[in-house]
Amino acid sequence: MPNIGPAELLVVLLVALVVFGPRKLPELGKSLGNGLREFRKSTQGLRDDLNVTAPSPTVQAPTAAAVAPAASVVAVPAAQPAAAHAVTATLAPDSGAHQA
Repeated sequence: MPNIGPAELLVVLLVALVVFGPRKLPELGKSLGNGLREFRKSTQGLRDDLNVTAPSPTVQAPTAAAVAPAASVVAVPAAQPAAAHAVTATLAPDSGAHQA
């Protein structure tokens, strides 16, 4: 099924304007909006009715059997950052040009 792009939508709106006229078009839009609003309300009511009748899952507290024993837990050490090494520079003595 082809997608409806902006050009096709513009053509449909122009045809609707020519067929129904500028005075009837806002009324048609309003009635279409009211119809869609009613449809959404009725479908939401149906969804709510279906969700109410569905059993909700119960939350149970974990039992001793569900909790892993402490002996089986393995601690993984965090990655250690690389140690920063201090760089020291040694200067070679001048050839005596600036000796005091």
